[in-house]
Amino acid sequence: MLSGDWSGSSRILVLAGFFFLVIMGIKFTAYVFTIITVSLIFTLIAYPALEWLKKRGVPGLLSATLLTFAAIAAVVLLIIFSVYSFGVLLRDLPIYQVEFNEKLAGISGILQTMGLPAEIVSSIPDLPTIMKAVLSFTMTLSDLILYLFFIAVTTFFMMLEAPHLAARLSRLSAFTPEKIARLSRMSRIMIDFVVVRTETNLVHGILFGGILYAMGVHAALLWGVLTFVLSFIPYIGLIIAAIPAIFFAWLQFGPWGAIAVIAVVCLLNLVVENPVFSFFAARKLEIPALLVILSVIFWGWLLGIAGMVFAVPLTLLVLILIRCMDDLEWVNELLGVDHLFGEREEERG
Repeated sequence: MLSGDWSGSSRILVLAGFFFLVIMGIKFTAYVFTIITVSLIFTLIAYPALEWLKKRGVPGLLSATLLTFAAIAAVVLLIIFSVYSFGVLLRDLPIYQVEFNEKLAGISGILQTMGLPAEIVSSIPDLPTIMKAVLSFTMTLSDLILYLFFIAVTTFFMMLEAPHLAARLSRLSAFTPEKIARLSRMSRIMIDFVVVRTETNLVHGILFGGILYAMGVHAALLWGVLTFVLSFIPYIGLIIAAIPAIFFAWLQFGPWGAIAVIAVVCLLNLVVENPVFSFFAARKLEIPALLVILSVIFWGWLLGIAGMVFAVPLTLLVLILIRCMDDLEWVNELLGVDHLFGEREEERG
């Protein structure tokens, strides 16, 4: 990358300055970068299906079109379910507010009995205020439609270009056949992870939403969709998705309802995140927990909620790029992820 005449410290400083400028550039162009990133993730998810269709004689253009429309239909269906469930939630908000006031009154009485200040309870905001705060962080419908349109168009053209990428790289002198083979192997690992994570999240969302619906918890479908989306955020995503379901179970059924939902969350996390994920996964995708947490924090700061949702795939992409740079291969070894891209691991998988 840099001339051999440079000293080690000078090379490190130049590289650090370069990466700092790249990060700042991404920060200032977060909207465009997020569209490209989400489109790339969708392309990785759809690529195995694209290859399957092409092997069965379906032309590339038609395959990309069919998959793009299928992805749009799936996303639109999720949005319709979420908007409908959220609309029902807003419609019944006065009923929930009455239940909420009754629960707060009970808590206030318990605090007074224990000699503790009851003013703490009175400072808790009401449900309309909480809903307004939540809505303030969401996109308007017109912004969401425009956002999805750009993602759909970018994903479509990425799927068209993906099969030709290897041939184009082979014409570049910097990419030797060995490096192209390594990049292809690492790309398959990346695709495996994204597909497996999506399948696991789908199982988790369906089971959680179905169990909540059977229990009679308000807006069970919405919490199932939320679980599917937020499960992409490692460790904390499931907790964030479970909080509203636990809250409404507490409103409806009291402490035992909340405990039942917590038990369901723990059980599903134990079953889905281990046996089911291992069943779908073709390899052991172990990434150090500290690296995962730091990735969520970093990408969340850089790209917002989309960065948190796609933190691990984005980190894997960066690690793949690092692996392709001879001067930076030591970074993956330092982070403890060199086993993910090793030839031995590929043979075992």
